[in-house]
Parts: sequence; C-alpha cells; structure tokens
Amino acid sequence: MQWKRRQLPPGPAPFPLFGNLLQMKFRIHHDILKEMAKKYGNIFTLWLLSTPVVVLQGYQAVKEGMTAHAEEVAGRPLSRPFKVMTNGNGVMFSNGHLWKQQRRFGLITMRKMGVGKQSQECQIQEEARHLVQYLQNTKGKALDPAVPVTHAVSNVICALILGHRFSIEDKRFLRLVEAVDNISAFANSTSFYVHDRLPWIATHFLTTCKKAIASIDFVRVLLEEEVESHKEKGNINENQDFIDYYLDQMAKSREDAGATYDKANLVQTIFDLFLAGTETTATTLRWALLYMVAYPDVQEKVHMELDAVLGSSHLICYADRKNLPYTNAVIHEIQRYSNIVLIALPRHTVKDTELLGFPIPKDTTVLVNIDSVLADPEKWETPNQFNPGHFLDKDGNFVHREAFLPFSIGHRACMGELLARLELFIFFCTLLQAFTFTLPDGVKEVNTKFVFSSTMKPPPHQLCAIPR
Repeated sequence: MQWKRRQLPPGPAPFPLFGNLLQMKFRIHHDILKEMAKKYGNIFTLWLLSTPVVVLQGYQAVKEGMTAHAEEVAGRPLSRPFKVMTNGNGVMFSNGHLWKQQRRFGLITMRKMGVGKQSQECQIQEEARHLVQYLQNTKGKALDPAVPVTHAVSNVICALILGHRFSIEDKRFLRLVEAVDNISAFANSTSFYVHDRLPWIATHFLTTCKKAIASIDFVRVLLEEEVESHKEKGNINENQDFIDYYLDQMAKSREDAGATYDKANLVQTIFDLFLAGTETTATTLRWALLYMVAYPDVQEKVHMELDAVLGSSHLICYADRKNLPYTNAVIHEIQRYSNIVLIALPRHTVKDTELLGFPIPKDTTVLVNIDSVLADPEKWETPNQFNPGHFLDKDGNFVHREAFLPFSIGHRACMGELLARLELFIFFCTLLQAFTFTLPDGVKEVNTKFVFSSTMKPPPHQLCAIPR
C-alpha cells in the first residue's frame, strides 16, 4: 500500500484494513470530501478498505478529468456488491465491448421509440394528467406526495420499457417502488462496505443488505416475467417497447459471435433503465414541490409566467420552455440546488492514464463529486442559496451554465438525460398550472434537509395541492 500511495495524488493517511472509512464514518459524504479538498487540493486519494479511490473536486477538475482522457476513465469498478447487483451485465455497471454495445443499442432504441419527439411527450402528458387528477381528488387536504409522484414518473419508464403502465393500487407496483428504495439505500451505506469485505456476515446479519438482495431478486423476477410475456406474444414485427426491440435484436444477431444481446443483458438493462429512470426524476420532482412551498414568491412568479404565456388550459410541451425563461430557470435551479446525486457513480480507469498531472494506473476507481460542481463558488454567484437568477441574464432571458452538470459528463454521462429533461419540464409546469402548493394548516416551517442515501431525498413531509 505504501508503494501504491506514492504513485497516486496526495490524501489522508489510511488505517490498516479500513483505509479512510473510519474518518468518513463508512459513507462517502460531500461535506467530508469538501474538507479534504481544502487540505489536499482538487484531486486527492482516499482508501476504501484496501482500494484506492481518486476523487475529483470542483468544476475545473471534473471537466478536465472526465474529458481530457474520456476513454481511459470510461470503465466501472466491479466490486463484490456491484456483482451481486448486476453480474457485470446491462449498461450501468458493464465494461468494454459489452457496455459499448448495450449503451449504443439503448440510445438508438430510445430515439426510435420517440424520446425527444412528440410521441413520447404524449406519454408524459398523459401521466401528468393522471397525477393532476389524483391531486384534485385530495380536495386540498394534506398528503405525502412521494407515492403519487413516484407512480407517475415510473409509469413513463414502464410504458417505454414494458409497454404498459401500473395502477397506483397495484401491489406489485408498490412493492417495486419499495424495492427501488431498498436498493438505493444499500448503495451508499455501511452495509455496502461490509459486504465487500465480509459478504457472508453482511448477507446473513445486516438488515439493509438482506433487504437489498431480496429487492434485487424481486425486481429481476418481475422483469423476467415481463420478458417471457413479450416472448409469448410472438410476432415482434411491430415493435412497441424496449423489450420488443431488444428481442428483435437478439433474433437478428443470433449468428453474430461478437453480439452481447441475450436474456441476462436484456433483464439487467431494463433493470438499470428502470432504476435510473425512476429514482432520480421522481426525487427531483419531490424536491420541486417542496421548494415551491418553501419559496412561495418563486411559486407565484412561475404562476404569473405560466398564466401570461400559456393560460390555464394549454397542454404543456417541451418546446414551451423557450417562451418560459423564468420557469425554465426555476427547474434548472431545482436540479442544481437539490443536487440529488452528490457523487456520480464510480468510474474506473481501463488503462494507465493521467489526471490533472498525476499518473493514474489502470484499474483505479475515480469518483466525481457532482456536489462540488453544482456548488462551486467560482462558478455560481450564490452557490448555497436557492436562486433561479443563476440561469437568467440581466434582461430575464434563460442562460445555460457550463457548470450545470447534474447528469455528469464524459462517456458515462446519463443516457436518459433527454427523457429526464422532458419529464421534469412537463410534470412541473402541468402541476404548477393546476395547483398552488402550500403547507398544511398548523405547519409553520419547511424542513429542506436531505435524507442521506444514494440519492438525496427530501425528508418525510406533507403538503396541500390547492386547485387554482
């Protein structure tokens, strides 16, 4: 370890067995990384157990580190917990030729299915209408928005991947949402690191680990049933959803020795798409509603712009963002300020490379601190405040900011970015067009302190959707 340390960027001295996990309280927290960056600079090394991890901090370091040698840092580490979660299949934690083929197929197929086109917008608009109807039925009474918001978002990805939507009362759907929560909670927990070092103990005695493994099994069985159901339908000439396209591709490439299209990769890819496509967008929308309650002056300005430009009956589409600069700025600031993915999924060097002047050997894990980019004081005027003005010029026009990287950067940037943008805009505008969101009677303060997990969720809360 001493020899390895001399080859890597500086960092805190590791303890035997645990590395720096003791100093970090067995979790990768952005505040701890911020303090370490003050001492060691914008590139430093941590040891997670006996594994060195190079951390990139701040916009400049992240941009240069992820783009100067993009190909070299496009791998994923496959530690024991990630193997349990994915077996190295799919798109999220695969590598090499398999990853490139699965990702390319996924991007092409999403375009074929209309992501970014009017046909896909119609699906999002339909789910937004269902959500509006659900909230109208509450008649302004206090409710926890977590389940209905997650239901609406997950139905968009379900329609895309599986070809159908779930009812909000469907027990399989409710268990699916719970399973996604359990898997996410495991991914940045003490149990994750214990499983890496002591898998037998973790799987038999740690509740978080046991829940995660049971949840992974449940989701995998559910998705395998969906695949079998598609196979039974036969006649895949008329492709309707992602599974149809994939089964078609499996049939076409049966004789291709270099093809990686098989059932295991199909199930894991749709698992990855569902996990990534539900968790992040639903959590961001939950923050959006909480911030509208916390900042009623911002909500009022959004209402005024929506009323003046679109009126109360206009069907929201993505192109409307060009005429709604303030609302568009608010959505971007919600993403920046909520910053739900503090640390991007880990990268892995696939060959010897160099990051910011330091030689980095092959098979080194690289962490990108997204929080340090979205709150970089050199790039944002008021990084620690909710301020839609970050995305507006002096004339009130919307402006793009180079440090706005919630979907990460480089070869492993989120492949569902466009779909997420569509969903956030259409859902947010449709809800604000229909409702004023307020605190329940008797509640005086809004708690906006996040619950730490793999994504940073709002604390449990209730709000009221008052029809406008």
